[in-house]
Amino acid sequence: MTPRLRNLVLAVVASVFTASCATSSFDPSTGQVHASAPSASLQSEGSRQFEAYKRKKKISTNAAYNAQVRRVAARLKPIVNMPDAHWEFVVFEDPQPNAFALPGGKVGVNTGLFQITQNDAGLAAVLGHEISHVTLNHAQSRISNATTIALGALILDGVLASQGVDSNTRVLAATGTAAAGTVGVMLPNSRNAELEADKLGTIYMARAGYDPHEAIAMWQRFSAWRQKKGEGPRSEFLRTHPLDQNRIAALQSFMPMAMKEYRR
Repeated sequence: MTPRLRNLVLAVVASVFTASCATSSFDPSTGQVHASAPSASLQSEGSRQFEAYKRKKKISTNAAYNAQVRRVAARLKPIVNMPDAHWEFVVFEDPQPNAFALPGGKVGVNTGLFQITQNDAGLAAVLGHEISHVTLNHAQSRISNATTIALGALILDGVLASQGVDSNTRVLAATGTAAAGTVGVMLPNSRNAELEADKLGTIYMARAGYDPHEAIAMWQRFSAWRQKKGEGPRSEFLRTHPLDQNRIAALQSFMPMAMKEYRR
């Protein structure tokens, strides 16, 4: 390995280590979660992106929507043990039923989502899911996975170069490595992260006093909306998110654990 390649590999390894320092865990068999805040740099980037998004997108002035988000968030935040998070919930004018979360506790909710959530418990399912992405540090995990794939491609390129392989072949090899990493690692991990956030989201909503069965009802409404829009079931293989029927089935299987929390 050449000195230049060695230095690059060391830099990438350092990046992987840095991205993996903050670890979070969730045990579905007990409902126990250990939440760790992401790195300061990732929290800063999350805040920066959220501020940029607020400048770009119109913030909703719908009194009912904003009141409902404040009401539900106020019940969820106290039961999330993550003192370093700077929670902020903003409703955006956007007909697409969607929500998102950024590192550090920045959560956006589109106005189009309220036709799906319909009630406080339905919204709690969505906010609980997004909060779970933050508390489980899923953004940092994605960075770690992407960096590992980049490291593999870098090492392969160095090995091929040392063997005198031409640059075109090396580019094809690097592209293939990246594609295999995406399909074999990034996408499955993304789908697993969504299912994990679904389950932990029901724990959070149950602890906040919302019936976790409403998460299933909400996803059933979401599935019906997609079908009405002509978005029929497709193969899960190249998707970042699980198919609706798969996440509904996973929630149904997890419901006894979520209900234990609700009965408490």
